[in-house]
Amino acid sequence: MTTHAPAPTPRATPPVKTHRTAAGLALPALTALVVGSMIGSGIFALPSQMAGSAAPGPLLIGWLITGVGMLMLAFVFQGLAQRKPDVDGGVYGYARAGFGDYIGFTSAWGYWISAAVGNVAYLVLLFATLNYWFEGTFTDGTTTMAIVGASVLLWLVHFLTISGVKNAAFANVVVTIAKVVPIVTFIAIAAVGFSSGLFTQDFWGDSAGLGTTMDQVKNMMLVTVWVFIGVEGASVYSKRAAQRKDVGRATVLGFVVVLALLLAVNLLSYGLMAQAKIAGLADPSLAGVLEHEVGSWGAGFISAGLVISLLGALIAWVLLAVEILRLPAMEGVLPQGLGKDNAHGAPANALWMTNLVTQALLLWTLKDSSTYLDLIYLATSLILLPYLWSAAYQVKLGLTGEAYADGHGRWRDLVVGAIALGYSVWLVYAGGWEYVLVAALFYLIGTALFVWARTTDKKQLFTNVEKVLVAVVTAGAVAAVIGLAQGWVSV
Repeated sequence: MTTHAPAPTPRATPPVKTHRTAAGLALPALTALVVGSMIGSGIFALPSQMAGSAAPGPLLIGWLITGVGMLMLAFVFQGLAQRKPDVDGGVYGYARAGFGDYIGFTSAWGYWISAAVGNVAYLVLLFATLNYWFEGTFTDGTTTMAIVGASVLLWLVHFLTISGVKNAAFANVVVTIAKVVPIVTFIAIAAVGFSSGLFTQDFWGDSAGLGTTMDQVKNMMLVTVWVFIGVEGASVYSKRAAQRKDVGRATVLGFVVVLALLLAVNLLSYGLMAQAKIAGLADPSLAGVLEHEVGSWGAGFISAGLVISLLGALIAWVLLAVEILRLPAMEGVLPQGLGKDNAHGAPANALWMTNLVTQALLLWTLKDSSTYLDLIYLATSLILLPYLWSAAYQVKLGLTGEAYADGHGRWRDLVVGAIALGYSVWLVYAGGWEYVLVAALFYLIGTALFVWARTTDKKQLFTNVEKVLVAVVTAGAVAAVIGLAQGWVSV
């Protein structure tokens, strides 16, 4: 979807700075935010989810596509941080700067809803994992006891964050280090026990009933995106960075670390167990793979690592969720109250709104019994358009030459942006039209807040192009409601 909306309403632009504030987040904290938000639940559930979608051959093709695509997106965020240092807010700021206020709103809103749904997925899996020690109490993480426990934990994180963003960021650094340890331990053990015969058995999935190679590649795509969500974390927090140049460094450094861990975990698993057996493992399937290799202590070790990992991811994503509301509120795209900080420097109103919505979704999960996989597919689909708009902005800058006064790096960035944009479009296709319709429903609900903010500030509601976009969103939302009611939309 392409729009030629005019630039957003002019606002006072601060002078470009390399050093934001001595008290800001430094490179280690920003990198930990990227790694912490990317390594949550996905890597621990990766073996069974991938084995249920693709054999080793298609898996390698899918990882190649994902690795290149996500690397290009990482380079997009790195490049935009350097070329547009005055634009804050990552996916929100780039969408707004490139395509107007309403597109900026949809990017922020979609990202925020994705974060809230993702946090529910984390909490569900966390308590499903605790069932390892409290068998029959939490089962799949959607029992009454599990939701009560998840709710208590959610509000503990809430009050940690409301005491100050830097406190939560420091906690995230500590937890990020702790949760990488069991993953590295698994990789070391798996490397020793790896069997090339198992890995190459039914290499293309001819006898596994998984469909064609293209079908298998397509089916694994949303899972691979889920495990990379968070690569934009440092750019979302760019306004709080001590040095702007650290934003790009943290993005690429975090991506490379996580990519190496993901590839090692996924590929080595295929050399420890037969694909069909891996596909049948319960989440966290990484625990089942290690238990098969070393005995029952392996399952307990991985489960403990996952609990730590999920706690860290929850903290990281609460931070990202409130920040993506705070900046649009400061710029008149969302109601101003969401941008106010408390005495500790935490955006309290945005935090309350985020966690109240997360709490409501937890209660909905109790009623609906949505599985972890359903939740991550929904969260992933909602973040695809924010990624797409960021890539499109870099393409726009490359085509117009804006921010390239000396011409240096323009064509390189244009190629990077074009690949990232093509990858983003492919992801929307691979995700399926049902998720696009449900995303439209969420966007339409949030549009009420956009209208509220614009009316309060006595600004024009929509440009002519934005009116067309709102009409498209409305049509998609109506189709989603009808589809959900009649059963042909089952997200």
